Amino acid sequence: MNDKSIEILFLQQAEDFLDKIEKPVRKKFFVSFHKTKSRIFGEWFKKMSSTDNLFEFRVDYMGRFYRLFAFWDSRDLRQTLVVCTHGLIKKSKRTPKHDIKKAEEIKANYFEGLR
Repeated sequence: MNDKSIEILFLQQAEDFLDKIEKPVRKKFFVSFHKTKSRIFGEWFKKMSSTDNLFEFRVDYMGRFYRLFAFWDSRDLRQTLVVCTHGLIKKSKRTPKHDIKKAEEIKANYFEGLR
């Protein structure tokens, strides 16, 4: 069993996204964050296929699909971070390739800045 705590870090674009979405959707995201921090995983937090270890928090609400991109930073000995990059609202289940690329670039820049 891993004793490291899980914390959620919101980069500025992720914060901006959460600030502008409807309150019921934001509430669902925060329930997902709480579950993830408690090491409970499910459909609300999934690894994205064909990516460089990107994950997404997923909320479906009234026919719209809300996604918040994230990745893991487990370098610290006491805690693991889930770093949220940015979010989007979409009307289909397909995730635009440019948003995946954007999340991958943010992830690369994040780790490059820590060197």
